[in-house]
Amino acid sequence: MKVLISAIGKTKSSPQQQLYIDYIKRLPWKVECKEFEVKTTDPIQRKTKEAELLLSACAGYEYIIALDEKGSLLSSREFSEHLGNWQKQGVSSFAFIIGGADGLDNSVLKKAKLIWSFGRVTWPHMLIRGLLAEQLYRAHSVLSGHPYHRD
Repeated sequence: MKVLISAIGKTKSSPQQQLYIDYIKRLPWKVECKEFEVKTTDPIQRKTKEAELLLSACAGYEYIIALDEKGSLLSSREFSEHLGNWQKQGVSSFAFIIGGADGLDNSVLKKAKLIWSFGRVTWPHMLIRGLLAEQLYRAHSVLSGHPYHRD
């Protein structure tokens, strides 16, 4: 399986980055992270330009999953089931999109197969990468029967 994380903001050496790295190393899947920064003070222009960059990185990926606070609240098991069902349908490449401080443009949300929320609280977008990496590892564990995930 091939996974892309297309994200706004550049990571620096930090505990959040280390969390991300720790979980990505555990996955047997090819995972790539493409990071973008947009420098403009106009929030509408920034969101539009971010959307263009995020979506252009996803070219060639079969399914896009947008991470957005207004998305579906899924348990780890439910997300694993989505991923497993898509794999059974022959889907082998997934792009996850993490927006910036202003959220995601509607053009991104319209292209997403799934809009997923990690809860109604606001998370720092750098921390979301680590949380996503952990959920990907958890989904892999569920799908492969590994005891990491316990119900």
